[in-house]
Amino acid sequence: MSASSNSSKIKFGTDGWRGIIADDFTFPNVRKVTRAIASYLETAYSKDRPVLIAYDTRFLADQFARTAAQVLADLGWTVKITDRDCPTPVIAYNARHLNSAGALMFTASHNPAPYCGIKYIPDYAGPATPEITDTIVANIESASDELPSNNSASAISTFDPKPDYLQFIYTLLDVERIRSAQLKVKYDALYSTSRGYLDEVLQHSGTQLESFHTWRDVLFGGGMPEPKGEQLVGLVEAVRRDRADLGLATDGDSDRFGIVDEQGNVLTPNTVLLVLARHLIKNKGKSGAIVRTVATTHLLDNLAAKYGVPIYETAVGFKYIGEKMRETTVLIGGEESGGLSVIGHIPEKDGVLADMLVAEAIAYEGKPLSQLVKEAIAEADGPLYNKRLDLHLTEAHKTAVIDSFTKNPPKEVAGIKVKEVGRKDGIKLYLEEGSWILLRPSGTEPLVRVYLETNSPEKLTQVAQEMESSIAKLEAVAA
Repeated sequence: MSASSNSSKIKFGTDGWRGIIADDFTFPNVRKVTRAIASYLETAYSKDRPVLIAYDTRFLADQFARTAAQVLADLGWTVKITDRDCPTPVIAYNARHLNSAGALMFTASHNPAPYCGIKYIPDYAGPATPEITDTIVANIESASDELPSNNSASAISTFDPKPDYLQFIYTLLDVERIRSAQLKVKYDALYSTSRGYLDEVLQHSGTQLESFHTWRDVLFGGGMPEPKGEQLVGLVEAVRRDRADLGLATDGDSDRFGIVDEQGNVLTPNTVLLVLARHLIKNKGKSGAIVRTVATTHLLDNLAAKYGVPIYETAVGFKYIGEKMRETTVLIGGEESGGLSVIGHIPEKDGVLADMLVAEAIAYEGKPLSQLVKEAIAEADGPLYNKRLDLHLTEAHKTAVIDSFTKNPPKEVAGIKVKEVGRKDGIKLYLEEGSWILLRPSGTEPLVRVYLETNSPEKLTQVAQEMESSIAKLEAVAA
């Protein structure tokens, strides 16, 4: 084993393994993780099924992908690698469509430029289950990081994953309806893999399109490939300047969406989920369950009750939504962090489709997006107000805070009684008048995340202040 390989730093989960390039994310470690994945593949698939490999726009991502291809080919697998960087939902769709043994995707999603990552996507086109990732983790320690032989190049070929994906996406969209609306759209690729995909679908759908940052920049323009906040300032300005109907963006690997309405407001994922759930039921006549995570707005519950459709709550993480999509008919599944999928699609989040569905909703209604938001919120007995606090604590303090809330949850918060305590994922406090609070420890960072939803901005501020104060006191006691 080479000295540059350090398997103790490799933490492989549902989203795979992410690390800093040239620190722990190195070529030897990529070879090691690839061999660990290959050991799992040996137990699950026959070698007459190809392994697909794709990558995002990050520094060296294409070279890491080719390294993995050489390792797999050396082990006797037929490998098909994408001919350019590729969105995660695109390679996920192809993993199922091409009857593959799954796909390796090299991406660190919305993380900063110094990061890269690798994840395994099984042939069902959704996130790997914990059973699969646990097996891969168990294989890592004994996996070799040695260079493969050079006589396996004939087992590696390139392919274009775009045509089959786009053909499929068009079956999920009413392209003619979008075309007839003649929407004026601004699109910020944020240097991501969605360039050449989302803009092509928008052009095919007859929009008046202006695109930004549609080239590869491994530094992401000095920002982050995350479609929110300061990353969308330019998109907001463009929408307002030209009075566009809509602004669209995706994250680095295009599985998360970013939406700007015609007034220049950046919509929260909670709001987008609500608008699209209503659109699919009201305008497209679709039926099925609505699935959300514990951290996602309860307005979806109200909308589900209004239309008589089932609502399911899962733990945080799209893998749980994906599992539900594989078990039952799901109309829409999504999470507050910006990922969703819909009925008829793969059990993986797709920012390209999410963006297009918002354009479709505007086209169906013939109303501004801001009006669709108001109507959806009113129909769901809203508004409700959301906030997320990221409280940085040491690992010891993080554990102490969560243990305290678990063993002794408060009887009231901001003068409102706690009527129920949920423990599906973290600690969820259901307050008497409908507000809720979720505390979850981060699995990867020294922080506790607190999610809040209330029926007034004033109450949101009060609850947030009390939670911060309570956690600060617990931290002081633990010090």
